[in-house]
Amino acid sequence: MEYRPLGRTELKVSALCLGTMTWGEQNTQSEAFAQIERAKAAGLNFIDTAEMYPVPPRAETYSRTEQIIGNWFAQRGDRADWVLASKIAGPGNSISHIRDGQPKLDRKNIVAALDGSLKRLQTDWIDLYQLHWPERSTNFFGQLGYQHKEESFTALEDTLEALDEQVRAGKIRHVGLSNETPWGTMRFLQIAQERGWPRAVSIQNPYNLLNRSFEVGLAEVAIREQIGLLAYSPLAFGMLSGKYFGGARPANARITLFSRFTRYTNPQTASACDRYVTLAREHGLDPAQMALAFVTSRPFVTSNIIGATNLEQLEANLGSFELKLSDEVLAGIEAIHKDQPNPAP
Repeated sequence: MEYRPLGRTELKVSALCLGTMTWGEQNTQSEAFAQIERAKAAGLNFIDTAEMYPVPPRAETYSRTEQIIGNWFAQRGDRADWVLASKIAGPGNSISHIRDGQPKLDRKNIVAALDGSLKRLQTDWIDLYQLHWPERSTNFFGQLGYQHKEESFTALEDTLEALDEQVRAGKIRHVGLSNETPWGTMRFLQIAQERGWPRAVSIQNPYNLLNRSFEVGLAEVAIREQIGLLAYSPLAFGMLSGKYFGGARPANARITLFSRFTRYTNPQTASACDRYVTLAREHGLDPAQMALAFVTSRPFVTSNIIGATNLEQLEANLGSFELKLSDEVLAGIEAIHKDQPNPAP
C-alpha cells in the first residue's frame, strides 16, 4: 500500500480509504467489522464516515454508521492505528431529522455535531473533520451550471473560526471540505491564511469515469494548494463494476434497492458505462478495478474512497491498487471520455 501526505500535514494516509456509508443500512455491524479487519490487513489506515450515514439518510438510522465504528474501536482498542475522518451535515430537504432540520455550519451546530460524533465514535479526537456540503446554494450534488441566489448563510469566516476553536480544544486535528467549488475552496484557504486559522487539507468530491468535472477547475487547485482530492463514488454507485451492464438490475444492489439514486442511471450514463465496461473486458481487466485504478492514479488524488457491501467486492476493490493501467487502456478511456464527457455530473 502507498501512503500519501494529507495536505501539508504530517499525516500520511493510504491511497485507498475505507468508505462506510452502507454500514447500518445495507450492512450489519458484524459485516462492517469484517470489512474493517480486511482493510486493515491490506494496509489501509484511513476510514471515512459522517454523522449523516448511512445513506439514504433516515431518522431511524441516523448516525448508526458512526456508532458501528465506535463499537469497533471500543472492542479492538486500535483507534490510534487509524486516520479517522467524519463530516458535519449541512442543510437539506432530506435531513429534517438532524438538529431540528436546521443544521447550519455555525458555531452552535459545529459544537453539537462534533460532540455527538465523538461520543458515537468513542474517541477523544477526529483526525479530519469535514464540512459535508456547503450551506450556501451552489453547484454540487450533480448540478453543473451555477445559478446565483441571493440568500443568507453562515459566513465562511464564522464557520472556520468555530472549527479553529475545536482544533485548539484538541477535538479535531485537521479540517477538510466536501462537495465544494473552486470559489469556496480558495476562499477557505484565503481566510485561513489571513486569520491564522486551520487550513483545509483535503476536499472530498465525486470523481469517477462518468464524472470527471473535478478536473475542470479544482484539479489545479488541489495540486498547487496541496489540498488533495478524497474521491468519493469512484465506481459511480457500482455502475462501473459491470453488474448493471446492458440495463441489468441485480437484486439487493444499491440502485435496485433505492430509486432515489438516479444520478448514474440516465441513458447517456448507461451508454458510456457500458463502453467503459466493454473496454475493460477487451483488455482482460475487471471493470471495477480498471475504474478504481484510474482514479487512484490521478496526480490530484490523495485517497480513493472505496465502499463495498460484501467482502468479495471489497477484495476486488483492494486489488485495484496493484493494477497499473497500460497506455492503450488509458487511451481507450480518453477516447470514450472525449466522445461522452461527464454524462453523470
